[in-house]
Amino acid sequence: MMNEHTAKAFDADLQELMQKVAEMGGLAEKLIGEAVAALTRRDVELAKRVVAADAGVDRLQHEIEDKAVLTIARRQPMAIDLRDVVGALRVSNDLERIGDLAKNIAKRVTALTGEFHPQRLIRGVEHMSTLVLGQLKRVLDSYAQRDLASALVVWKGDEEIDAICTSLFRELLTYMMEDPRNITFCIHLMFCAKNIERMGDHATNIAETVYYMIEGHPIADQRPKGDDTTAFAAVRAS
Repeated sequence: MMNEHTAKAFDADLQELMQKVAEMGGLAEKLIGEAVAALTRRDVELAKRVVAADAGVDRLQHEIEDKAVLTIARRQPMAIDLRDVVGALRVSNDLERIGDLAKNIAKRVTALTGEFHPQRLIRGVEHMSTLVLGQLKRVLDSYAQRDLASALVVWKGDEEIDAICTSLFRELLTYMMEDPRNITFCIHLMFCAKNIERMGDHATNIAETVYYMIEGHPIADQRPKGDDTTAFAAVRAS
């Protein structure tokens, strides 16, 4: 058991961790929005800023990791206190990956040259990113507020994002089969869509972390997922 002084020090450490996670989450949200904006507008300068800004996400992840390790060593928390520290570590890892995925989208913007730029597909990517941003915001709020119900809504909502991604992949394959000149653009857009879909997976991971922090054990049910098409396999093999 912690004495009163140690308990107060732990609370201060935990508050600092949560503030850093909140800052990291806000930056990750910003990078997603800007990466997709750069993609849809083919804005190379904005894309470059997204790539550079990812370093800020990485820096915060390292700070959270260092603070968490130091807190465990100094305060020796147990039970729910320990889960709160481990939760901050897990959430920061998922946010770091989201930042990397946003950076990957931004890096592809310079490759999207030529006149072929079907608005239907671009709108599909925008719609996916809007859903993912909504999921990420909700799950970060659930983390900050220890809101289990909201976390479970996010956990159950990933299937819709998967379904949109699958539909986009099928359309992109159709465009590629119709005209080989579309292949390069479509492959890049496939990777961007898949990166957004993976962001949704990381939001779901955070929801599982919130569940673990509150309940003290992992979610027993299998995560709902959409159909994994052969198009996915084609992109993985590329």
